[in-house]
Amino acid sequence: MTTHYSLLFSDESGLDIRDAYLWYESRRPGLGEEFESCLEDAFYLLTRSPRLNQIMYKGIRVHYISRFPYGIHYLLDELNIRVMAVFHTSRNPSSWDHRLDEAW
Repeated sequence: MTTHYSLLFSDESGLDIRDAYLWYESRRPGLGEEFESCLEDAFYLLTRSPRLNQIMYKGIRVHYISRFPYGIHYLLDELNIRVMAVFHTSRNPSSWDHRLDEAW
């Protein structure tokens, strides 16, 4: 039996996505759309195989987006993929540890 996982986004992860989209779009029109398309592909893959990525720290798994230097940082439970952050790979994850305390 296949388990179907739901994607849940923290408020701050939505802001991460928006900020990255706007930054890429400001660099070249259409590049933000390309980022968003790669992100959607990554989310699709995550809902099909959420255990594909190993636990990196504090229960967080990271899935890297193709073509862009961003990682989707997420928690996994029985039915949900909880997206905590979508961060550039150069950023230190400890800069957002407070998000782990966020109420769902």
